[in-house]
Amino acid sequence: MRRLAPEEAALWKRVIASVTPLEARPVKSVEAIEKSATPAPVPVPGAPKVKGRVPPPRIAAPAPARPARGQAVNTLDASWDRRLGRGLVSPESTVDLHGHTLSSAYDRLDFGLEAALARGDRVLLLVTGKPPRPESERPHARGAIRAAVGDWLAASRFSDRIAAVRTAHSRHGGTGALYIVLRRPREKS
Repeated sequence: MRRLAPEEAALWKRVIASVTPLEARPVKSVEAIEKSATPAPVPVPGAPKVKGRVPPPRIAAPAPARPARGQAVNTLDASWDRRLGRGLVSPESTVDLHGHTLSSAYDRLDFGLEAALARGDRVLLLVTGKPPRPESERPHARGAIRAAVGDWLAASRFSDRIAAVRTAHSRHGGTGALYIVLRRPREKS
């Protein structure tokens, strides 16, 4: 944590003085807050006690990231990715979101996913339009649907049926379109 510059500390003191707390509590000074921000070393259970020098804490390896509930898991094998990247996969159906508002685009996507799953399609082409160029000024006048599609798919009622989402090959729209690879329905035994 960085220390406050003198002018920042003076400004912070003015902010603290202008605030009326909801309940009466003692107000800490900036120095007391900075001191309390540095945590005291916590002894590691089972670690040998050494006088003088304290060994650095052990950091456990992070657990592999699991997707949140509703998010599609990347379940494509390398051959699928190669075929999609080369444009060798032909989508069975297409959903075009050009000219729609955010709410009508969401409804159209939901309906398109439902229809594709009912037909047993494996690859759906979602045409969103090209994303804004990196040099364009914010806020972007375009690209709102493209930016929202990932969240929509993750929160969709069909999220468990989506195997992967990839950028389309140039013959299918390139950066203005996405492949949505759908899982095959599980056979009931």
